[in-house]
Amino acid sequence: MEGAVIDWLNGRASAYDDNGDPVKAAWTTGRTGMIGHSYEGSLAIGVAGTGVRGLETIVPLAAPSSWYDMWRANGSLTDFKGGQEWLAKMVDEDPDEKCAAVHQRMNEGSDDDTGDYNAYWHERDYRTGPISNVRNVRASVFPVVGMHDRNVMADQFSQWWSKLPRRVERKVWVTQYGHLDPFWARRDVWVDTLHQWFDHELMGVSNDIMRQPRADVQLGPGRWITQADWPAPTRTTTLRPQRDGSLGRGPSTGTRSYLDTLRTEAAMAGNPGTANPDRLAFLTPPLKEATRLSGTPSVTLRLKLDKPTANLGVLLVDYGTDTRIHGVDPAGGQGLMLVDGKDCVGKGTADDDGCYRRAADNTVTSGFQVVTRGILDAQNHRSLSRPTPLTPGKLYKITWRMLPQDYEFKAGHRLGLILTGTNDDITDAEPGTGTKVTVDLAGTSVSLPLVVGASSGR
Repeated sequence: MEGAVIDWLNGRASAYDDNGDPVKAAWTTGRTGMIGHSYEGSLAIGVAGTGVRGLETIVPLAAPSSWYDMWRANGSLTDFKGGQEWLAKMVDEDPDEKCAAVHQRMNEGSDDDTGDYNAYWHERDYRTGPISNVRNVRASVFPVVGMHDRNVMADQFSQWWSKLPRRVERKVWVTQYGHLDPFWARRDVWVDTLHQWFDHELMGVSNDIMRQPRADVQLGPGRWITQADWPAPTRTTTLRPQRDGSLGRGPSTGTRSYLDTLRTEAAMAGNPGTANPDRLAFLTPPLKEATRLSGTPSVTLRLKLDKPTANLGVLLVDYGTDTRIHGVDPAGGQGLMLVDGKDCVGKGTADDDGCYRRAADNTVTSGFQVVTRGILDAQNHRSLSRPTPLTPGKLYKITWRMLPQDYEFKAGHRLGLILTGTNDDITDAEPGTGTKVTVDLAGTSVSLPLVVGASSGR
């Protein structure tokens, strides 16, 4: 539908008013932009993936690029069942009875019982799908992503961003917030940058927006840097869990076991030096210098199960007391809090004064923070479309990607790797499989894209 509107704005399609009379868009140049948060941002990504001419730029904020990954993570259900129907009812004002047949098809197609990727999800995949595909994008893009967004998780941005054609002009903000519109964060900078972007892309104004650094990255409370692109230039460092509970670069031997049970991330990451039957914890020595993660880590587990499947979970944790953005908890305001005072943006009217409450970083002082995570339904280790139950007692080597992140571990902190089962903060799988997971440490590792030392950018 949105593509048809762009065709109409460019004189390629017809439109009619309530009386059935044709309406022409004589008032427009046809140069069109789309901006939106969450679902509305996903509409922009989807339309851009059709390659429609006249769509010059999109600004998707915390926006899904794959509806499968909105509700799934490597075969695991990450939200409640019937999520597609719930979202449809939220954004569609039509009465339920009118849409009942469509909702039924959505529930059948989404196949919540297995969590597998199928033709239904492929059609709704704006990265590789048959209707909207990232290869077709010709519009410039200016996405904003919250690395601690637990609604639209950060891989929705990173996988789409990495597949954009080289010809596509782009800019990005990478934040430590949750599911937020950046108008509430760094408002003056955001409004000024957005105006420059639209002036350049839609009005042809000659300014320096495309000569500025491509990426603005938030590393902590009140701390932003700029850099040439995202992710930052890195080198991959591989760390291996050791029998003594340490995490290092050397070879390892032995096996350790845990049970796949339902646990929160706080329970899994807390007290790493205490034995826990539901997780394994491995920590580096205190870091000698600041170490920045920028990009997408991956984890490899060599393991055997005593049942045909398990929910496999891994956490990357920053251990060290610090004041951090409270973006990891939706109850923490997604990383922001309202403060006294207002900002007035543009001209006001009698009905709308154009003034908005100010916001500031919402911080928390804590002894650790889960930096990123990865979950996998073990029977989807070979394919998201064709599950393969594991043979109990047989060793398997399984590798998958964690969620992307841009995060600085400070000197003196310790980096932790937690191997565990069903993640109660992310998945909708209760109560866990109860499977015993035996890990061969010699074949287990985590690969991290790291920038060591002073953070790049300015």
